[in-house]
Amino acid sequence: MNVILLQCTPEPERLVALAARLCYSPAALSDLQEEVSRKDVRKLVRRVLSMGHASVLEHVVFTYGVEGISRATSHQLVRHRIASYSQQSQRYVSAGFGYVTPKTIGDSGPSTDPPRDPAKANRKKPLSDKFERHMKSSASLYEEMVRSGIPAEDARFVLPNATETKILITMNARELHHFFALRLCRRAQWEIREMARRMLSIAWGKGPLLFESAGPGCVRGRCPEGKMTCGDPAGVRREIADLKGAAR
Repeated sequence: MNVILLQCTPEPERLVALAARLCYSPAALSDLQEEVSRKDVRKLVRRVLSMGHASVLEHVVFTYGVEGISRATSHQLVRHRIASYSQQSQRYVSAGFGYVTPKTIGDSGPSTDPPRDPAKANRKKPLSDKFERHMKSSASLYEEMVRSGIPAEDARFVLPNATETKILITMNARELHHFFALRLCRRAQWEIREMARRMLSIAWGKGPLLFESAGPGCVRGRCPEGKMTCGDPAGVRREIADLKGAAR
């Protein structure tokens, strides 16, 4: 998986502070721009976030490029509706067949996952082999169909959810907070959670004040998952703190 920042709003924290100041000031925009100092930025951003005045975050936009994720994860991603997406087309692109192998099946997976039990790994080896054979069989059938003249848009019906894809994602900072709240929870599927980790690390590097409180609900208070909680909010808080610390 590769996650990169393609573009973001310049001086994102200053823009949010300016928007916040504008809401409560009769001054002209030119005067406001001169008035907002670095000290004001820190104070204003923290104040509006603590008040839940999140609309000012919508002026800040991040565009990410992501490659090497599965179609299973991109299907989850596009459920976040307040965003823009451009995804590699399976109708027009019949490139080499790449796929993602979950750590529970094979040897790949996110670095944040705990090590596998060697005994369990040995018992799952036959299933891992079957998975690999199934992927190769799907790729072989797909290529045969395309060679025989079947349109790629129809041949793709044999491709599994594990198929790799590339996608551009544009989200404003408010939606990113929502995305991180859901997808950094330990209950989130591992692949989209790893993608969210990388996206937060990048966003925090560009706007640490804007994403100071970003993360699942337990980062800011009680876990919102009720009976479905992982039971380790302190551990989750440490994970998020370490992630932000590594992005410094």
